[in-house]
Amino acid sequence: MSTFNQSRRHMVRSLMSGSMILPAIVQDLLATSGDTVAAKTPHFPAKAKRIIFMYMSGGASHTDSFDYKPKLIQDGKDGKKAANGRTLLPPQWEFKPRGKSGTYVSDLFPHIGACADDLCVVNSMKGDHNDHFQATLGIHTGSVSVTRPSIGSWVSYGLGTENLNLPSFVVLAPKLPYCGGQVWSSDFLPGVHSGTHVQAGADPVPNLARREAAPQTQQLELDLISLLNQRHMQQRPGEPALSARMKSFETAFGMQQQMPQVLDLSKESDATLKLYGLERGSTKGFGWQCLIARRLLESGVRFIELIDSGSSGNWDAHGDIHTHKPLAENVDLAAAGLLKDLKSRGLLKDTLVVWTTEFGRSPYAEGTIGRGHYNKVFSSWLAGGGVKPGMVYGKSDEYGIDVAEDLCHVHDFHATILHLLGFDHTKLTYRFGGRDYRLTDVAGNVVERIIA
Repeated sequence: MSTFNQSRRHMVRSLMSGSMILPAIVQDLLATSGDTVAAKTPHFPAKAKRIIFMYMSGGASHTDSFDYKPKLIQDGKDGKKAANGRTLLPPQWEFKPRGKSGTYVSDLFPHIGACADDLCVVNSMKGDHNDHFQATLGIHTGSVSVTRPSIGSWVSYGLGTENLNLPSFVVLAPKLPYCGGQVWSSDFLPGVHSGTHVQAGADPVPNLARREAAPQTQQLELDLISLLNQRHMQQRPGEPALSARMKSFETAFGMQQQMPQVLDLSKESDATLKLYGLERGSTKGFGWQCLIARRLLESGVRFIELIDSGSSGNWDAHGDIHTHKPLAENVDLAAAGLLKDLKSRGLLKDTLVVWTTEFGRSPYAEGTIGRGHYNKVFSSWLAGGGVKPGMVYGKSDEYGIDVAEDLCHVHDFHATILHLLGFDHTKLTYRFGGRDYRLTDVAGNVVERIIA
């Protein structure tokens, strides 16, 4: 190894030991591509510029939330069984038509229900697996069998960021979901497109605070590293990792300047905090995640994922479906507040808000009052970003057992999201291992009828 290369590596290690760069960015130093997160132009004019992706980890029940099944209510109360001999379990919350659209939403989500005229509810979702890990991979990556890049990474790869001081893909999660960090991994895409994990609390991004050195000193250090990298690149033309490494230091420095401002809610009004159900000074609950998401998108972040994994569990309700109630209370007001806030600021029209889960829950009873995993049909909803408001797409059968009309496979869901962002999902590809990969694999159709 050359003396220059040894010096260069020593410089990087010494700076890392001083916590100047963030752990999430360190991975990018090992990236095998010179790709950056600079803003890019999609294939055609987009209806949405950015996404907030709300993910309910564990499997939220469709028949207790957005999929109104009168026959399941009646026959379940009468103790009837389905054709397969399993006992039907009626919805545990009352459904009501909401808004001018008359969209049925249960009392599990009264605040989201009040926003029904802004929602496009999809009641014909279908996934490929009935286990948490595989289904979680499926809704995030399109694959239930092998690891692939997250949808957030694909959006970052396709669009880049509008603010080079911040990552293009940020994940707000109180704890790891099923599959852990693979949920926001870029996999074979350049490492710069992995999600940056932010948690509530005293240290939301590890090592975000500056070192004791003055900003001018830190900038001099970065300039020196840049000079060394440029020399190294001149000596080894065509080495793809160098520009990504250089960009990593720049992003880390930029985050140290701007991320603390984004995370500072002290200047938000009392009315705004109330809208999200958030007490001043608190970082607890989904309200904090939603409000930070709005601030991130205002700062130019393209894809923000909000993972609700519950304070004492998640949406997995094998023993008792009533465990959905506290989970819904945590999410309901905050998600509705986000929709109202975005709308009042003129941001909802070009921000796509997605609410989804990895699968639904069975229309049958598991035990006495629980529901099992169910991937054959479940519900999701979208708002803003070019989707038709006040609409219900697709339909399950009378008990919510199978899709009856307009099936929307996870691949179709992903294809439609990418279309709203201005991408032909068959052309947003990346060459790896001798073939072109895409989020939708070799399937997927855009659901044209939900696009405004």
